[in-house]
Amino acid sequence: MIFILFLKSFCTITCYFVIFLLGVGLSKQFFHNIMAFDLKAFKVLSFDIYGTLIDWETGIYDALLPILHKLPLEHPNHPSQNVPVQTRKFLLSAYTKLELTIQKENPTLSYPRVLAEIYSLLATSYSIPFSTEDATSFGSTIGQWPAFSDTVAAMQYLAKHYKLVVLSNVDKASFSQTLSGPLAGVKFDAIYTAEDIGSYKPNVKNFAYLVEHAKKDFGAKKEEILKVAQSLIHDHVPAKKSGLPPSVWIKRAGNEVAMGGKIADWEKEVNLAATYTTLRDFAEAVKAAFGDS
Repeated sequence: MIFILFLKSFCTITCYFVIFLLGVGLSKQFFHNIMAFDLKAFKVLSFDIYGTLIDWETGIYDALLPILHKLPLEHPNHPSQNVPVQTRKFLLSAYTKLELTIQKENPTLSYPRVLAEIYSLLATSYSIPFSTEDATSFGSTIGQWPAFSDTVAAMQYLAKHYKLVVLSNVDKASFSQTLSGPLAGVKFDAIYTAEDIGSYKPNVKNFAYLVEHAKKDFGAKKEEILKVAQSLIHDHVPAKKSGLPPSVWIKRAGNEVAMGGKIADWEKEVNLAATYTTLRDFAEAVKAAFGDS
């Protein structure tokens, strides 16, 4: 009798808690995702690389910062006039806007040339002298951008349970440098690049390519593909538009993210099954799901 009373009380409290969460704005879809999210139900994990596995914010910032040092010392955007976090936010925000525009207008332009064009436009906008070699040099830094410290070990574990597939806004040559450099030790089962597809994310054409080739290469249905990525703009928004299952957000930079979008601006346009701060946290969740020690 005591057990029955306890069970009734627990159920009542749980119901009130759910009602409370609904009242503060969490949708029915949220609860559906939580209840339906089964990490053992997927065959393929599709990864964004730059932003999720590779710390592209640091890589881009370090490579692009010298351009601001060419400004006059008294210029408001010269690094000496701001604390580093402000300079970083300014530079990466400017980069992001230019990148999205260039990739949309020139979907077949190689990624190194996209970067070179960004450098040229940024330098020109501030009347900073530069050479073609300067722009090209920035475009060649992709393979030098560092991996997050948890990336390699997490990916090596995830390979035990899934096919690992790249879907990235990159060219094959640059990714080859990344794979042999900061991602050494990580093995992918398929690599689908913007160069292969002829367009850049967030174009849904890239996700149609993923679905088509995951089925062709691994016999995976659309509902067996789990998108794992940091960028809301490039990955989670088009993943939802493409009808992929609710995706996994790797919230790398938290609320201080400079690239990829903030959840406050995109929450109605994404369908997230789960959020993890790091790839290591996601790997731990997979480990728990499969009962690995």
